[in-house]
Amino acid sequence: MAKIDWGKHIEAWEASGLSQAAYCRRLGVSASTFSQRLREYRAETTEGDQVLIPVRVEPLASAAESLVLHRGQGQRLEIPASVSPRWLAELLQCLG
Repeated sequence: MAKIDWGKHIEAWEASGLSQAAYCRRLGVSASTFSQRLREYRAETTEGDQVLIPVRVEPLASAAESLVLHRGQGQRLEIPASVSPRWLAELLQCLG
């Protein structure tokens, strides 16, 4: 009896658009055997796979950096750049 290449059958099933049960009936194999081979195939093909996620690294505002707000008549307010944006929005509403 010839050895079944499960990898090729699994790839053919994925491309077929058929359910596992329908593909197994067409192939003449047990659905439980196919499911077991599918689990093994997926475990083998995902072992050691690495996923890269793109990220952009930006420097954080240091404690020495600050935001300076200027208002008319020479008024100046200097606050740390690390303040919460929500707090800053509330401050601007109060000053507005």
